[in-house]
Amino acid sequence: MTDTPDISVVVPAHNEAGNVTGLAEEIAVALKGYSYEMIFVDDCSTDATLYELIAAKARFPELRVISHRKNAGQSRSVRTGIMAARGRIIGTMDGDGQNPPADLPLLIDTLTRGDAPANLAVVGGRRAKRQDSAWKKLASRVGNGVRKALLRDDADDTGCGLKAFYRKEYLELPFFDHQHRFLYALFKREGYVAEFRDVGHRPRGAGKSKYTNFGRLFASLSDMLGIMWLNSRARNPEGSDEH
Repeated sequence: MTDTPDISVVVPAHNEAGNVTGLAEEIAVALKGYSYEMIFVDDCSTDATLYELIAAKARFPELRVISHRKNAGQSRSVRTGIMAARGRIIGTMDGDGQNPPADLPLLIDTLTRGDAPANLAVVGGRRAKRQDSAWKKLASRVGNGVRKALLRDDADDTGCGLKAFYRKEYLELPFFDHQHRFLYALFKREGYVAEFRDVGHRPRGAGKSKYTNFGRLFASLSDMLGIMWLNSRARNPEGSDEH
């Protein structure tokens, strides 16, 4: 690890004891040969998540551990990690271990390829074979369809935690709770382009999901109205020049 790594992998975690150490190990394997750091943000867990992460620092010199003093949610955890990040490229994934870190290089290399569009800012994962219940997959499909129709963000799977994007461009986006579900629409609002690649998905190893289908749906509906308002107030100068 260098003082200024190219890549910062940010992982939000709340009550993910039994998942985080293995996830850190997989990230280290996936990014061998890259200049990177990994930042796990513990969102005031009530189990042994924080202690596992602190113990794992002895094994992984690239690992940084940040803990919230009060539970603040997934979007704030991601933002806390990005604010602390030293890399110009951010990779994100969920702390439950359902996103295979082995897919991170695909997203990072797609984002940074030599022939990428000049305004490409984010590459998102698209879960090709999602390992969730039929009811959860149906609810997600309906929610994604409604969001895509209303926001025109071109995203088929905003629920996938695997993403790679540029830190500078992310910090231009307005922040609010649940922001992580609408990153593609927010990047598009600022004139940036998103691309998507198929990635893996696997069952949760330990713990349980923090979301319910109806809870996610009701939160998303109010948030979508907010995003629609933000989009209606957007005026993009398409860059600027100093003279």
